[in-house]
Amino acid sequence: MLKQCFKIVDGRLQECPLEEGQIHVYVKPDEAEQRHLIETLKLDEHTLMSSLDPDELARLEFEPDHTVAIFKRPRYYTAADHFLFKVSSVGAFLFKDKLIVTLSEEMALFDSAKAYTRMHSPTDVFLRMIYRSIYHFLEHLRVIHTLSDEVELVINDASDNTSLLNLLTLEKSLVYFLSAIQSNGMLIGRLKTSQSRIGFTNEQIEFVEDLQIENNQCFSESKIYSDILSGMMDARVSIVSNNLNVLMKRLAILTVIFGALNIPASMGGMSEFSRYVVDG
Repeated sequence: MLKQCFKIVDGRLQECPLEEGQIHVYVKPDEAEQRHLIETLKLDEHTLMSSLDPDELARLEFEPDHTVAIFKRPRYYTAADHFLFKVSSVGAFLFKDKLIVTLSEEMALFDSAKAYTRMHSPTDVFLRMIYRSIYHFLEHLRVIHTLSDEVELVINDASDNTSLLNLLTLEKSLVYFLSAIQSNGMLIGRLKTSQSRIGFTNEQIEFVEDLQIENNQCFSESKIYSDILSGMMDARVSIVSNNLNVLMKRLAILTVIFGALNIPASMGGMSEFSRYVVDG
């Protein structure tokens, strides 16, 4: 559905009626909206479907009257996700005078008034969307780091594999993030080399260079977290195994103790009691 329409007023985004909109945001576009986008705005059908695919890699394409960018962004994490962080795709169809954004799910794209300032064109909005994507990856990486620290504390006393499975899920999430961030990096690189074709201003060129630096730092941070998690996994397995061995030894000691206590009871069992009753 067509979720929101915006226009740029005094360097900021302002919601507006459809006919005044410079930025149109479609969330899960239905069949009629897809047909409108394909037939009226001449969006490529395959590219449109790709922009709604969460597994699609980031990329940049050029059409006769617009530029297409698909970039990656982390999905919002909730407790129901059970330590699994996922990524989604955002489609940006950049025309000379408007920007069409396609999403496969609800997402707060323009969630920071501070980030979306000093804008003069839909191209500025598009570049800031990529910047916010990098920011959200960094925020999610910090959440993953916090969760991994909490799970590690539990592992110190754990004797089952629940905590280990949670860490493995976090490690899997980081693999998704690494792939997505690297994919975004390739997109940003293409933007930089295609600056004249897209028609970037000098200020926008500088912004793309800043994007490249920020994304590289984001990738490095996610790589460090991933290496730490994977590198320490063997040690954590040993901790859980040791805790289990200690527990088994304690159970064995209890078994011996209760076994010893059962010997007198068995010697004075029902058979002995019956004999004394009969003799009496």
